[in-house]
Amino acid sequence: MSASSERMRAGRRTVALGNPDKELFGEGGATKRELAEHYRAVAPMMLPHVRERPLALHRFPDGIFADGDPSSSGGFFQKQLPAHAPDWVGGVEVRREQGGSITMAVCDDTASLIWLADQAVVTPHPWLSRTGDLERPDRIIVDLDPADDDFGRVREAARDVRAGLEEVGLVAFVMSTGSRGLHVVAPIRPERHFDTVREFARRLADLVAGRRPDAYTTEFRKDKRRGRLFLDVLRNSYAQHAVAPYSVRALPEAPVAVPLAWEELEGLDSARRWTLRTLGERLERNEKAGGDPWQGMARRARSPRKAAERLEKAERRAR
Repeated sequence: MSASSERMRAGRRTVALGNPDKELFGEGGATKRELAEHYRAVAPMMLPHVRERPLALHRFPDGIFADGDPSSSGGFFQKQLPAHAPDWVGGVEVRREQGGSITMAVCDDTASLIWLADQAVVTPHPWLSRTGDLERPDRIIVDLDPADDDFGRVREAARDVRAGLEEVGLVAFVMSTGSRGLHVVAPIRPERHFDTVREFARRLADLVAGRRPDAYTTEFRKDKRRGRLFLDVLRNSYAQHAVAPYSVRALPEAPVAVPLAWEELEGLDSARRWTLRTLGERLERNEKAGGDPWQGMARRARSPRKAAERLEKAERRAR
């Protein structure tokens, strides 16, 4: 082990961490060691949401600023499992939409999370489906990003999307993305193919937007949104991915995507409230209060078939 390396323990494995003092978030920012320690700390809450899922790896070997320039990014997405990955880091072969296949990383344990951090994977992005059935998602995501700095509108939209999901019998969870907005997520049973689930999500978003057409839109083109908040369901497609809970984002101060209890929305003024260096206090508070807000999410999965039947009835009432 060289002087610029150290080892980090994770369960029964010890993971080598090269250049641990490298600052990945600009001068004085969080180091690779801090990134690895973060993922080791959040692993118990994070792994249920990334385990058995293909991962797109957002890597920043030279840090988040290209050549030290805060205005430019030094990162790239890697979907192919690195050839030098140890044999205990999982992989899964996935069909590519343009033909052929690739092997993508799968992260099933804490050691794998630490190894990804050593590869300067700042943000892992899991698929919405699992390796057992890649063609059928087990969650629906509505992405809410503000068109301006009005985070209050994002909070309102999250509540309205939650109401729409609950109206069709689904259970809604909310997360700050660590970037600009919120994700509203509903676990579902993997009964239907992506195309069907994407269409369901689009229709549900249309229903929610139709109730407040002055505030929301499902229009993909920005020039047609006219300042309204976009209810984005585009992630609900095969091979698409979304930021994982407790992931660090490649932004100054290393903000973190954080699952929330619904009652926390009222006091939230930014999706970047918590950072890699400030999250510890929240984790301690959660532990004292009974655990993570997304704990047991998978047990709340509901049938998308039944939800589709209820959605059809809601659409008829709206006409």
